[in-house]
Amino acid sequence: MTSDPADVRLAPAPDLGFDPGPDLGLDPDLAVHLLRLGDDALVLGQRLCQWITRAPTIEEDLALSNIALDLIGQARLLLTHAGRLDGTGRDEDALAYTRTGREFTNTLLTELPNGDFATTIARQLAYTHYAVAYYEALGGSSDPELAAFGQRAAKEVAFHRLHADTWTERLGLGTPESTRRMRQGLEAVWPYTAELFDEDDVTRRIAAAGTAPSPALLRPRWEESTARVIARAGLDVPAPRWQGRGGRTGLHTEEFASLVAELQSVHRQFPGGSW
Repeated sequence: MTSDPADVRLAPAPDLGFDPGPDLGLDPDLAVHLLRLGDDALVLGQRLCQWITRAPTIEEDLALSNIALDLIGQARLLLTHAGRLDGTGRDEDALAYTRTGREFTNTLLTELPNGDFATTIARQLAYTHYAVAYYEALGGSSDPELAAFGQRAAKEVAFHRLHADTWTERLGLGTPESTRRMRQGLEAVWPYTAELFDEDDVTRRIAAAGTAPSPALLRPRWEESTARVIARAGLDVPAPRWQGRGGRTGLHTEEFASLVAELQSVHRQFPGGSW
């Protein structure tokens, strides 16, 4: 789902052990929640695609592009499932390419500009520790299909977390310049982390039904695991004086409009096209 012309229509989705099936009943709450998760993965994947040919080394060019592909694969399945559960029948392409920016429900964290490499790593650190905790908890869902998806997605994102952990320590313990940049990256990203754990009536209802975990309950684990990595990097956990919110309700950062335009540019030029 980059702006490359080859992405007018997507290739078959990878097998993540998650088959939405054609006969699911409607579940508006779960549809909203899966759309949020899918938007998080799609938008972060698109951001990481912007590093292709621009990463510090060839190895990192490949690493970041592979992480982006994993995220987009997860997004495709989540968006397709959300489209079936909300009764609209919209598929992954319709949800990715035809919604306006205000209709996306990703967290602000996932849409933050890449900044320098250290800022991207800080964003990855925050997101991957949350995603691993969330998908591991989703593996216990009362919905067998969501449980299977959570178990597989958690394994994928665990590799993304290892990549972020390794680079956080490498930069934090590196040169004075890399230490400074890693510290600044954490300080720039941390004000946007609280939104990952926000709850509303939708999340409370699906948590009560046992369909998906409560994000708020995952925060202590996230705080502990990220703090360990930051300490190993010789740095301090930032203490933001403010918290950025709004993405879940469609209120996004100024830079988000250009990201959506890039994501949807080929579809806008060739609506309904196939490859």
